[in-house]
Amino acid sequence: MLACAGITVALMQTLIVPIVGQLPALLHATPIDASWVLTATLLTGAVATPVAGRLGDMYGKRRVLLASLSLMVLGSVVCGLSQELVPMVVGRALQGGAVGVIPLGISIMRDVLPAERLGSAMAVMSSSLGVGGALGLPGAALVADSMDWHMLFWISAGLGVLLAGLVAVIVAESPVRTGGRFDGVGALGLAVGCAASCFP
Repeated sequence: MLACAGITVALMQTLIVPIVGQLPALLHATPIDASWVLTATLLTGAVATPVAGRLGDMYGKRRVLLASLSLMVLGSVVCGLSQELVPMVVGRALQGGAVGVIPLGISIMRDVLPAERLGSAMAVMSSSLGVGGALGLPGAALVADSMDWHMLFWISAGLGVLLAGLVAVIVAESPVRTGGRFDGVGALGLAVGCAASCFP
């Protein structure tokens, strides 16, 4: 179940690759501005991964994993309703916030699985990033060729809702917690640093 969630989140990275060339016309934007539809997901993913990991250690990994899947669903809905650049970038940024699902899934496995099953389970979960990317390209191309491009996001929203429900029912919460406090200033600094790297 966790690997399926990881694959679905990884799909978001390649979801729009088949329509990248059409984005300026679809969103009434310049090619440079339209490139933010890709960049926004990568930026928020880079920030969300350590932040989700820390929050999961403090407040519960499954809880944060479900919150991350909810961000993916919300972002997909925003993109599915978008006709212009700004809401599309916002939606894609929200989708990127779900990237933390993969390390959170590995952490849950480490906490709840017996030692003899841990290695193979972590290998499956780790491979979900590559599998999701590989499945995303042909799947997204098929949808983009046969349907309205917004269906890419409605399908991903539906998958997110389904997976969130299944994770809530099937995946046990890890009992492991750590103390301390969340470093909001550090998280903000990480976000600003990542964003600044996108500008010359």
